[in-house]
Amino acid sequence: MNTWSLGVDREGLPFAKRDLSADEVVAIFGPHISTTAANQLLRILHGRRVAGTLDDPALRVNTMVFSAEHQKRALEYLRSRVPVDEIANAGLRAEDELAALENGAAGDEGGQAEQPGSGPEYGTRLKLYRETDSKPAAKDSKPAAKESVYGPSALDAIRAQKKAQWEAELERREAERKKREEEERHGVAGPLQVADKPPVRQLSPKMQEYMRKGQSDLKEPPKMKKWQRLLPSAAFVVAVCGLCLAFAVVYRPPKRADRLFPDIPPAAATVGALMLANLIGWALWKIPPIWGFLNRHFIIVAATPRAPMMLSAVFSHVSLLHLLQNMAILWFLGVRLHDDIGRGPFLATYFASGAVGSLGMLTWAVLRNRLDLCSLGASGAVYGVGAAYFWLHRFEYFKIFGLPPPPSEGIQGLALLALAAGLNLSGYFTAARFKVDITSHLVGMVAGIVAAYLLERTRPANQQQSARATHRDSLAKAPSAAKA
Repeated sequence: MNTWSLGVDREGLPFAKRDLSADEVVAIFGPHISTTAANQLLRILHGRRVAGTLDDPALRVNTMVFSAEHQKRALEYLRSRVPVDEIANAGLRAEDELAALENGAAGDEGGQAEQPGSGPEYGTRLKLYRETDSKPAAKDSKPAAKESVYGPSALDAIRAQKKAQWEAELERREAERKKREEEERHGVAGPLQVADKPPVRQLSPKMQEYMRKGQSDLKEPPKMKKWQRLLPSAAFVVAVCGLCLAFAVVYRPPKRADRLFPDIPPAAATVGALMLANLIGWALWKIPPIWGFLNRHFIIVAATPRAPMMLSAVFSHVSLLHLLQNMAILWFLGVRLHDDIGRGPFLATYFASGAVGSLGMLTWAVLRNRLDLCSLGASGAVYGVGAAYFWLHRFEYFKIFGLPPPPSEGIQGLALLALAAGLNLSGYFTAARFKVDITSHLVGMVAGIVAAYLLERTRPANQQQSARATHRDSLAKAPSAAKA
């Protein structure tokens, strides 16, 4: 393959009116390829589809930098969005190659042999690859085109039109740039900025210093074996679960007179304290001088894990929306679970689910060599609390905001558990897996179900019946959710 063909192949063909955005690239290819590289790969492969050169080994030098998985995903995307008859184009390309070989053989007989694929008239009917003359031509000269027996190519006409439009656009941009530079040089005020492009706010030097100190100096993850990354955190989580189990067994609630806030129900006080702790954790992220401390101790980093992070990250939120979502679920289901099982088992379930969920996320990231991942938030603990509650009431029926309407009895707790698990599992097949820690959700649910199972095995039957009766009374008074 000649160098001109390689150059045209490297440019490729536009596959859409605009390039893919960063979010679209992540959804199609994953996070391990830049937006520019992904769009370049799509243009190259689309050009080959049109030219019929997908299987040409001489062109693979232009795609060697891309992984086989990225090339596979790019072809799947192009074939689903931009239909092209690749087989027909490959056939036309093969006919052109055969014709070039025959022309070369004819040249041999006439004493003017040329190598197949060489010569200015060698090309394809699609005219994506055409070699220039071996001698440099004048700037204004045009190579003599051999008339095709198939008539003029529609692709040539489209390409010429697009090329002319692009050259005109480049000239317009260059003229605008020169005019703008001239105005700036002579102090002429430019036009008002477009409203949909707000000016980029420059960070103050002090804020830039805080950001620099808050970041790690590591150029790459430390060289460690998988078990070296996981073992300390796993041992810490086992210890936390053991302490939670002991606390659930030995804890006895104080008398009303000994409580700090006797007028507040125990469930509301306990859940409210957890919500306050999470709110403080969110507020700490708004203090730039302590960003470095928070990055080291309140966020799980797969590349440099620390054992205490398995628990401290449970009380850490950066996004206010993330905090509000978790706290709303914790209040709605946490109070009811607390009424069912008491303060000791409730706190044990919360902390154990959060720690086990964090360990699950770390294990998943390390085993898949995703050392760039990090996670924080109370989602694992909240999912554990919700799973424990619905497991204890798995055969009972629930109505949320009066839905489903009569005559339906409602939705079983077991069905709600399956729905939550299914929604999280489906997230693994969408772009949500790059933004949401789905693994900690699922592992936290498993931890909550195990905690509820252990409670059922250890609690007396009469205590369970009394707790469920109390739960039914409290739920009947709640306007937001009621059992059928």
